[in-house]
Amino acid sequence: MTIFRLGYVAMSKQVTNSSPSQTMTFKTFSQLRDREAAKRKLERIAKSNIHNCLRLLKHNKALDISFFRLSSRLIPLATHEELVDWDYYRELEEDLQQLGEYATANEMRVDFHPDHFVVLNSPKEEILKVSVKTLRYHHRLLTGMKVPPKHRCVLHTGGVYGDKEKALERFIDNWGRMNKELQQMILLENDDKTFTIKDVLYLSEKLGIPAVFDLHHHLANHHEADWFSDWPRILETWKTSSLPVKIHFSSPKNEKNFRHHADYVDANMVFKFAQQVSGTTAQVDCMIEAKQKDNALIRLVQDLKKFPQIQWVNQSTFVVE
Repeated sequence: MTIFRLGYVAMSKQVTNSSPSQTMTFKTFSQLRDREAAKRKLERIAKSNIHNCLRLLKHNKALDISFFRLSSRLIPLATHEELVDWDYYRELEEDLQQLGEYATANEMRVDFHPDHFVVLNSPKEEILKVSVKTLRYHHRLLTGMKVPPKHRCVLHTGGVYGDKEKALERFIDNWGRMNKELQQMILLENDDKTFTIKDVLYLSEKLGIPAVFDLHHHLANHHEADWFSDWPRILETWKTSSLPVKIHFSSPKNEKNFRHHADYVDANMVFKFAQQVSGTTAQVDCMIEAKQKDNALIRLVQDLKKFPQIQWVNQSTFVVE
């Protein structure tokens, strides 16, 4: 029997004034005459973001949600090239630790999905440097929260740059240039245009990276309709991780905009998937990627209750009998 645990992404539609992604543009920052005062303003925004994130975790606890994607924008301008002199960590260490302690005390799985500009197979050295810098920022957030960084950041393979095979091999070459602590932080996900789950598994098996299967992406970008034949290989990539297998669920907005995420998630799709993989592994953590965030998770739970084969462990966790 497999336990299925539902989670959602970064923001709440139910908790008011709770954005963990408030920001300040560098243009605004640079227009402030007192640079030190400008840094303090950034720190106040960051503290508010972290505080709001803690509010969201408390909201999640009330709903038995123990799987959550943190916003990568907790600290605005943290990686900006003009702010290398800003030691944000010194001022935010206590806040980050409080956030991490709450997650750990309540056995919550938290992780990140850095922005699309984090590309490890780019042929441009500058893009690779910025990507590595952004990964270091995420590693610092996790260590500040005292959350083990291993297998906490989901990435896509990157761009094809005119030659898919070379793009895959460039990923391997660039991977070897990163230090081990950043390598261990990464998970790889199949995307909706270029790199299929088979491409991801090629890298995962070669480099020892757990593969995150995105069903919607597979449907938008597949060479074969079947995915279940690759499921044993996906599970095998998680053997080196202390965390449960992770997958992504989302539904297409419509046929015309198939790749775009809908407001909610189709319960029939989730149930069919759960039926297929039930019994193959102890636990699957399912990240709901939907425009309606926690509302989408709550509706999905309600919709799944129509299936008598599903038994609920709590408000967001179920098994299929």
